[in-house]
Amino acid sequence: MIRDNEKLQSLAADVRHWVRDIAHPNEDRVAELNEVPQDIVTDMADRGYFGWSIPEEYGGLGATTEELVTLALELSQCSVAFRARVGTNTGIGSEALVADGTEEQKRRWLPDLASGRATGSFALTEPDAGSEASAVATTARRDGSAYILNGKKCYITNAPIADFFTVIARTNPGIPGARGLSAFMVERGAQGLTTSKPYKMMGQAGSPVGEIHFDDVQVPAENLIGGREGEGFRTAMKVLNKQRIHLAALCTGPAIRMFDLAFEHAETRKQFGQPIVDFQLVAALLADCQTEIHAARALVLETARARDRGDDIALAASICKYFASEMCGRVADRAVQVFGGAGYVANHSPIERYYRDVRLFRLYEGTSQIHQLNITRQTRKVRDQ
Repeated sequence: MIRDNEKLQSLAADVRHWVRDIAHPNEDRVAELNEVPQDIVTDMADRGYFGWSIPEEYGGLGATTEELVTLALELSQCSVAFRARVGTNTGIGSEALVADGTEEQKRRWLPDLASGRATGSFALTEPDAGSEASAVATTARRDGSAYILNGKKCYITNAPIADFFTVIARTNPGIPGARGLSAFMVERGAQGLTTSKPYKMMGQAGSPVGEIHFDDVQVPAENLIGGREGEGFRTAMKVLNKQRIHLAALCTGPAIRMFDLAFEHAETRKQFGQPIVDFQLVAALLADCQTEIHAARALVLETARARDRGDDIALAASICKYFASEMCGRVADRAVQVFGGAGYVANHSPIERYYRDVRLFRLYEGTSQIHQLNITRQTRKVRDQ
């Protein structure tokens, strides 16, 4: 649902120009520093990028799902680090509060997340709780007016730099699986909370990912999201269902960028006296990229509209994330092929960096294999209705 198309298109154009004029020229700088420099973070904050999906009453844009993915399609047409820097705030790092937080909790944390004054992070994954999200072992024991958290989270985007953490922990160890989980807002600085240095990763330089350790961390009871125990898994699924649509858009943006680079190269690179775009096998690679990008974009937009209508999008969100992430991987591979040797050499093209960066898309927010299982399971539910 688009509330004001003229306003949305103006904002999308602003993002498009920012990506071209600021992000692209700074991609090498971000990779070398392994961080997004503060001057760029400040610029993104001033433009309101951190608060796109946070409601207007808490300082955000209040974007609908369709509006959010429209903007995400633009912002993600550059190195992943830029959108990852703002993405937790306007996505997975704030959505638990937006979906299930109390009014007091929303007013306490959302304005700082929307403005970019603080960075959020969503802490679900553990060494033995990834694809099986309900296997969370981190505990939260009630002790008077507080909860005492113990455990470890891993592979958490923005963990090394986050100010607030949405933490899924087990409040009832006697109840196995999803029903014993609760969600908390935990602030950096809490005694016993430590985070690791950023992992050294295959790609996505500049996007810090690491671990969070809880050693008798005392969290005030009022930080229990929604004020009710046992709702943590349900909250996490609300977060992830929306995030999967958002992430599908964030997979499609880099594919558009890689296609543009490959097409430009194919039109300027000559062999046997003619541009390589004129060779049928190269043209076929480009055509496959363009076709799959269009399919992914249409799928993302339609699923976003369905969520805005209030439809059950559990099946469609999984399809979106699965198709878009796999599509992006295929486009990356074809783009390297079109570039030939230059596609493998960092001195000649950013394609090799994009190729490494987008590999992670098929792993987080549910691996492709988990989504295949979920798509079949959700399809059976729909057929049985």
